[in-house]
Amino acid sequence: MAPPKSERVTRSDVARVAGTSVAVVSYVINNGPRPVAEATRERVLAAIKQTGYRPNGVARALASGSTKTYGLVVPNISNPFVASMAHRLLHESMRHGHVMLLGDAGDDRKREQEVIQGLLSRQVDGLFYTSVDRQPWIEMITASGTPLVMLDRVEVQPGVSILRVDERYAAFQATHHLLSHGYPTIAMIAGPLAMQNAQDRIQGWRDALQGYGMEPRPELIFSTSYTRQGGYDATQRILALPQLPRALFTSNEAQAMGCLRALQERGLRVPEDVALVSFNGTDQSGFHVPAITTMRQPVDELARRAIAMLKSWDGEARVEEFPHYLEIGESCGCSGTGKIMKKP
Repeated sequence: MAPPKSERVTRSDVARVAGTSVAVVSYVINNGPRPVAEATRERVLAAIKQTGYRPNGVARALASGSTKTYGLVVPNISNPFVASMAHRLLHESMRHGHVMLLGDAGDDRKREQEVIQGLLSRQVDGLFYTSVDRQPWIEMITASGTPLVMLDRVEVQPGVSILRVDERYAAFQATHHLLSHGYPTIAMIAGPLAMQNAQDRIQGWRDALQGYGMEPRPELIFSTSYTRQGGYDATQRILALPQLPRALFTSNEAQAMGCLRALQERGLRVPEDVALVSFNGTDQSGFHVPAITTMRQPVDELARRAIAMLKSWDGEARVEEFPHYLEIGESCGCSGTGKIMKKP
């Protein structure tokens, strides 16, 4: 008979119901290390179902030294690119037998610290981390001995692996593409200035303008949050300028969506009146009218490489540059051929 449901069911209870030893029950649950006759295996599985036994994951983790969990810390999961990256990392981690625990910092540095502390207390086997600003909590993570892969542009340091895209060069390419259309003025909707990726993208915008012999004008940089509302609000400020810029470079896809809304409300057409290119687009960019020309990262490859870096982690710092490409839509003035421009 099955033990009373008020008591915790153990492997001994399963073994008693199945008429086997506790060791045989363990072999069935762990699929080894010794083979079990099929008839015996069926009896054990039936006993597990009858008793309602559930393996103790904590005890198994203590015995194996692995919790079979990874942690992912992101600035804000509402960002479409961050969400697509998290989705692929979750899929890839499960393919390798790990569960991914998501920590959403909500663009708040203090909350980010609490999220990291919570994941470390659960003894995750490793962390993937993109910080909300230029002061990530790296020392707290490395002090715990937890393997760490930064999905961010941070300074190289011992015990930290880094997988990053050259965001300055990617922003240069995006701006350069607008300049190649002959647009005389290009404004930029930037992210929060405290964030390193915002600074990198601004510098790429500057590099492209200077390469065309144009002086970057600080009054054409509009800092805002990486959200649709941020893009909408920044575009309202742009529309209040004495002279409307001929083209805009937005720092992410969400900002581009808000920008399109604000322009449409004013009766302005994209790209006929204002051309647009964005950064960190997702599949959603192609479903807008017009389709958004955007700098993209192949998130499937990112996820595979990130998991591989964590699985091979040995305490040594490793840095890998991640590719990017420009996906051509219609918002820039092109015909939307899908042409890509990769970094050489």
